[in-house]
Amino acid sequence: PDLVMLDEPSAGMSKEETHYAVELIRKITKGKTVVIIEHDMDVVFSLADRITVLHQGTILASGSPSEIRENQAVKDAYLGETEE
Repeated sequence: PDLVMLDEPSAGMSKEETHYAVELIRKITKGKTVVIIEHDMDVVFSLADRITVLHQGTILASGSPSEIRENQAVKDAYLGETEE
């Protein structure tokens, strides 16, 4: 398929299992469009070229992993960080 959709692919996995799953996902989706719904942001950051973050049914932010990591609204809503 040209499009692969994954819903919480790392749910219930240990860190070791998650690492293996990320490597497998990377291998089997090479050259394909991938849509991932995932709450483990480490998984998202390691797999995605572009991220769209939804919050309460609306788009909170969209951009590269580095842009999302630095976005204060995303930090406040999902990453548990606040501006000091």
